[in-house]
Amino acid sequence: MVDQVVSMPPKSDTGERKPRLRRLMFLIPFAAFAGIAVAFAIGLTMDPRKLPSMLIGKEVPEFDLPPVKGRTLGLSSKDLKDEVSLVNVFASWCVECRAEHPLLMKLGASGPVPIHGLNYKDKPDDAANWLDGLGDPYTRTGADISGRVAIDWGVYGVPETFLVNRDGKVVYKHIGALSWKTYNEKILPLIEDLKGEDR
Repeated sequence: MVDQVVSMPPKSDTGERKPRLRRLMFLIPFAAFAGIAVAFAIGLTMDPRKLPSMLIGKEVPEFDLPPVKGRTLGLSSKDLKDEVSLVNVFASWCVECRAEHPLLMKLGASGPVPIHGLNYKDKPDDAANWLDGLGDPYTRTGADISGRVAIDWGVYGVPETFLVNRDGKVVYKHIGALSWKTYNEKILPLIEDLKGEDR
């Protein structure tokens, strides 16, 4: 008697693969959503006022802007050389700009350095009316209607204030409305140091 070996076809595991594949297809969007949620949550915990400026220690970008309507002196990168100055980015539609404006008025009247205003994406009449109504603390103003110059300065939003040394280099950047605390504790000591270097 001869033994016969009957070969059987291999069992198909497609039935087992389908549930695994379905589970995997469910996990991919869930993992992507979880990753985005974690990144968003981390972003919410960051303080935008502490974002570093790429301009610190570098010369201000080249620019030449006309003055805000009703003013005579425009603002250019050439105007930011040979003296220590503050450059304040503002807009008539900016709520925080209104909050810091009294401080700027006092500094404009008796501060140790000139303040120049970079008017960001404002309608000419609105900017002029705002300065006429609240007062104009600026030595020079530049009307950046398109917002291009502010982008070159690395502006995240208004208001922002930059301290520029006599070589036209950015020494310090403050994001948000200036307070007397910030001015007295951070900006004024830097101004005094920079002006001391001039002597």
